[in-house]
Amino acid sequence: VLIAIGRDACTRNIGLQTIGVKINEKNGKVPVNDEEQTNVPYVYAIGDILDGKLELTPVAIQAGRLLAQRLYGGSSKKCDYINVPTTVFTPLEYGSCGYPEEKAIDVYGEQNLEVYHTLFWPLEWTVPGRDNNTCYAKIICNKQDSNRVIGLHVLGPNAGEVTQGFAAAIKCGLTKELLDETIGIHPTCAEVFTTMDITKSSGQDITQKGC
Repeated sequence: VLIAIGRDACTRNIGLQTIGVKINEKNGKVPVNDEEQTNVPYVYAIGDILDGKLELTPVAIQAGRLLAQRLYGGSSKKCDYINVPTTVFTPLEYGSCGYPEEKAIDVYGEQNLEVYHTLFWPLEWTVPGRDNNTCYAKIICNKQDSNRVIGLHVLGPNAGEVTQGFAAAIKCGLTKELLDETIGIHPTCAEVFTTMDITKSSGQDITQKGC
């Protein structure tokens, strides 16, 4: 059973209209610019209340820390709301960082992207005889920027741990070439990202034939 619990933005009765702060009337969330500034220059908003941003506690903490540094510490660093690693902790975990494929197409254009993907089979599943090719990995690369990885997705055991590690590499400008040059640790699930060679556009079979 998967239970999804929604949350509401309680912004309609706290006096924002008195000072002229605009909200999205559909969901009560607050639109801001890339520095978390509302339409009223001296009012800022961070965290789950932001319209169109991720509802994740670590994101709110990072945004608040960077906002304080910009306001009082002379910094100019802004929060990166794109390259955020996150995981769904279902029995078979799903992890992602960067753009989903659909959003990447909207932003960059399908002709400028190369998507590599594969099914895989954790070696430890061979003993209990679990289904082959249940796990999946995908990277989305920007062909116009040295095949820079702009999206990484994995469905498999310990996806959160895998995604957290690759998130740092993506922040550093990870490319497909660098992934290919990285020596994998065998047998791990994460090593699948160092051996991906089938593109989605090719239509080739992505089932794993061996460990």
